[in-house]
Amino acid sequence: MKLRKEIKRILGSMAALLFMAGCSSTQTLQEYYVDNSENPNFLAVDVPANILKLDEASLDETQRTALKSLRKLNILVFQKTTENAKAYKEESAKVKEILKNSDFKDLMKLNTQYAKGVIKYSGDGDAIDEVVIYGDSQDKGFGLVRVLGDDMNPAHFMQL
Repeated sequence: MKLRKEIKRILGSMAALLFMAGCSSTQTLQEYYVDNSENPNFLAVDVPANILKLDEASLDETQRTALKSLRKLNILVFQKTTENAKAYKEESAKVKEILKNSDFKDLMKLNTQYAKGVIKYSGDGDAIDEVVIYGDSQDKGFGLVRVLGDDMNPAHFMQL
């Protein structure tokens, strides 16, 4: 009887450890958007792809394919002020940490006199599901754009 209780205790402990190990402690980009969509320091906008109203008649076949693969854009902007300078540093550090995730692959780095940024993607090279554009200005704040789609091809997408 004691042996049976001991086995149950050990199995219960192992199950709890496996559950905790399976739970990721790092925040996803989607969670970050949701967590900050009501934050007064942020401006959050979701734009469905059909609102772009591109005239399909003037698009070639490659551009039409790219447009059809696009679902929506999530835009999150942090406008820096003197009052929220500390929050700006904390939030930009969080975003940079999320973007270090191995799920995101570098597509392009941006470095201008006004801002620095990066364009990353997740998915396979010719079947991208998400493109992330992050731009950061020490004076103005930062912006984060998620371009969500289904099997987006970067070569086709760049033509839009």
